[in-house]
Amino acid sequence: MILYNRIKAQFSSDKNLIISLRNIFGFWPENIALYKLALIHRSAATEQSGHKISNERLEYLGDAVLSSIVADYLFKKFPYREEGFLTEMRSKIVSREQLNKLALKLGIDHFIISTQDSKTYFRSMPGDAFEALIGAIYLDKGYIFTRKMVINRIINVHFDIDDLEKLENNFKSKLIEWAQKEHKEIKFNVVAEVGSGNRKQYFVEITIDEKLYATGCDFSIKGAEKNAAEKTFIQLQLDKTSEN
Repeated sequence: MILYNRIKAQFSSDKNLIISLRNIFGFWPENIALYKLALIHRSAATEQSGHKISNERLEYLGDAVLSSIVADYLFKKFPYREEGFLTEMRSKIVSREQLNKLALKLGIDHFIISTQDSKTYFRSMPGDAFEALIGAIYLDKGYIFTRKMVINRIINVHFDIDDLEKLENNFKSKLIEWAQKEHKEIKFNVVAEVGSGNRKQYFVEITIDEKLYATGCDFSIKGAEKNAAEKTFIQLQLDKTSEN
């Protein structure tokens, strides 16, 4: 009877998750194990065969897939705009701040498995889980399906591209302004260059009063600085401060 009750409870839990994912993304998941894994934050990671099991690998994959889809979408939507504009628009859509807001709006935070304390300390948790779910969808359904879903159910529904064009999203200037106000020394240092030609990637570190806060990566130094600045901005919880 105990085993039966456990199986029944697990089935009920999986069924509820499947229905919720259907309501959020508009399709029925097939490999539910992928989606369950996408919702396990590293603070609640379990160990299996000597490896920590959490959503970090799926987050990494989802980040790459989402960035690719958004880049392709913008490339086709704005056929005559320069690379800098496209990069800036992509950054606005896939920024941690935007993905956190989107994940909360979709209710994804209600399904994340984590320790209680982590919900306070890991402010990027909802956005990370969203990216992990994109990774799960990609593995479950393939790239073409995922691309169509992201454009039709996410970008077209939850993002106003015209408003995003006008949105000031320069985390670097905001961070510098904050540092000046707080009398702190902030530095942006290019620490590595990988690749060559148009595929060269730049890595920029941000230090505040000689303490390393974040590393950003992009195909331009400016983009890498913005990426690192956004990470630092969120790490310092300045996004929360600026909203109040």
